Formats: sequence, C-alpha cells, structure tokens
Amino acid sequence: MTRAAPADIVIVGAGIGGLTTALALHARGLQATVLESAPVIRPLGVGINIQPVAVAELTGLGLGDAMAATAIATREHRYLNSGGATLWTEERGVAAGHVAPQYSIHRGELQMMLLEAVRERLGADAVRTGVDVRGYQQSDDGVRVLAGPGAETTVEAGVLIGADGLHSAVRARLHPDEPPLRTTAVRMWRGLTELPEFIDGRTMIIAADDRGNRMVAYPCSRRHAERGTVLLNWVALAADATGSGTSPAGPGRLDDLLPHFADWDFGWLDIRATLSTGTGILHYPMVDRDPLPSWGEHRVTLLGDAAHPMYPIGAHGASQAVLDGVTLAGELAAGDDAVAALRRYEEDRLPATTAIVHANRTMDRSERSLAGRLDGDVSTELRAITRDYRETVERR
Repeated sequence: MTRAAPADIVIVGAGIGGLTTALALHARGLQATVLESAPVIRPLGVGINIQPVAVAELTGLGLGDAMAATAIATREHRYLNSGGATLWTEERGVAAGHVAPQYSIHRGELQMMLLEAVRERLGADAVRTGVDVRGYQQSDDGVRVLAGPGAETTVEAGVLIGADGLHSAVRARLHPDEPPLRTTAVRMWRGLTELPEFIDGRTMIIAADDRGNRMVAYPCSRRHAERGTVLLNWVALAADATGSGTSPAGPGRLDDLLPHFADWDFGWLDIRATLSTGTGILHYPMVDRDPLPSWGEHRVTLLGDAAHPMYPIGAHGASQAVLDGVTLAGELAAGDDAVAALRRYEEDRLPATTAIVHANRTMDRSERSLAGRLDGDVSTELRAITRDYRETVERR
C-alpha cells in the first residue's frame, strides 16, 4: 500500500462546490486537497444560473472580473405560453435591487475558472485527478481516506468533505440505508444553440403549455454576445405519464424530445429549429432526495448535491453549493475543534437547504397546476408563486 502526502482537509469532488470550498478555505488561511475521480477535468455541461447571493461570495473570492467577462447578467424572467404570449415578467439581479447580478454561465466555464484559481493559489498539486475515493476510516484524531481501484492509496485528513455530487460515495458510506433517489414523471433535455439574437440578450424565458410541458431558455455567454451572437441554453421539461422520467441520464434524442413541443409557435423564435440545432443534447430524469436529518458524523460532512440534491426548478443548486463552501470554510477557520465546526456548519446550512428542496417541489407543482389556463390571465398566480418562492430561498 502506498501512502499519499497528508492533508488537513480533504475534499472529494472537483465540481463547483468542492472547488469553491477549497478557495474559501485558502482565503481564510487553510489548505485543502481536492480528490477528483475523473482522470481529466473538462468543461462539461450546459448553462446554469448563479444567484446574486452566491455571485457576491464568488466576487469576494476574487472571481468577479472573470465571471463578468464570461457570463450574462440576467435582467428579467419572462413567463410565456406556448404561443409566445407574455403572461408575466419579473426583474432579476441588479434590476431587482440586489447588490450583485444574477449570472447565467456555462457550467464548464465556471468550473474551469474555479479550477484555474485553485491551482494558481493552492498549488498545481492541490487538485488530484484520477483518484476514486472508495471509503474512509475515522479515528478520534482524523480520517483515513481510502482511494484507488482497490483502495490501495490512503490520504490522511483532519476533515473529510464529500462534495462528490448526486451519486456521492461519501454520502452512501454515511447513510447506507437511505432510500434511492426520489424520481418524478418529468423528463428533461438540455442543450445549447447558437442564434443571431434572443430578445434583448439578457432575458430568461419560462414557457409552458396546457399539457404541462415547459421550457426554460436564456443566453449564457458574454463571449458570444461580444461577437454579436447568442449562445442560448435551453431546458425542455416534458410531462411523462408513462413514468419513463426514471430513465437514466445520458445523450438525448431529438425523436424523443420534439413531439412534446411540436405545436409550440412563438412567431419570433422557431422552437423546432432551436431544439433541432442544439449541440450536446443531454437527457435527465428530474430527481431529488428527501432531506436528511443530519449530513455527517464526527470529522466527515457533505456539501452541495451530495448533501441536498434538489429539482432544477428555481435554479439554486450551484448557488447553494457555493454558500455551503463559504459557510463551511468560515466555521473551520474559527480555530476551535473541527468536529464542533462541522456541526455548526450543518446547523446553519441544513435547515436552509431543506427549505429550498421543499420549495422547489412546491414551485414545480404550482407551475404545472397552471396547465390548461395559460390562454387567460394567470399573472396573479405567477406573482404569488414567485413571491412565495423568493421568500423561502432568499432567507439566509
């Protein structure tokens, strides 16, 4: 058995949450090592939204200029029916009175931005790729992290943070009797399409039809905007009464997607062409997990999707991972017992994220309940739905 160099804090997973945590720890004088199972970290994924409170934290970590050069500052949410008629609008980010913008950004570009900052500030070896964490062993003084195809490599740590995503190995070890993922009869396709224009280049649309199918779309690339084009991120959600929303994630097929939106016609946007010319189309079931009563034990805890996977409704998953990382770093930097610091972190973040998991479920049901009434005036209902949601997710 080989023994890797010891590290005080080990983070499993080099996603947005794990890398933000490493940066936040470094900013407070603490060193971390990030272990990532992928042999090479590539800019994968499609567009995501980072909410103002998380943008403010990332700006505080010195990433404000890089985000501004890459992302689109979303100005407005515009709710539409399948004929393109506006049902209601809602200002976002700075336009809504926040100090920081709401950013729409390619997930892979944000991850690469974070990765570059971690390697620059913490050292080139701070992120170790191709390390598959298989388990851990705790003692009073630390954690021995077991990694490799046969757990033949160990890393000694004072704290272990599981930021390894939806199918977290650390969570599975902490909660071996947990039920499987909570599935829904909703299927999602995600893709990116380059267009010559899209409204004002800073508006997100949330559209729906009378069958419960929905579409969210927004520009997500400052570089494209500077070239006079739009990189449109879109998410198509189809109500699937057959229950095949439980099918696994993977490449998406247009033949499965297009029939759900065949009669959509915005006039100003060709829906079929937008979906058909999308690149890297991915298919996902819409899933989450019931919130846990506690995330970790002793010197081990969870963060981001490993701790609180949630529906993408409301676009808060990545933002909550950022807030987790900053909060955890602050508690660990307090200088007292690490075990007590982890418990304080959970006492802060677990109730907040639990509320958002439930709020996302409620918002999903509320949006789908409007199906069949979208040719009339539903502005009052939409205003109430978004108000109630904001009151939950913006409480901190």
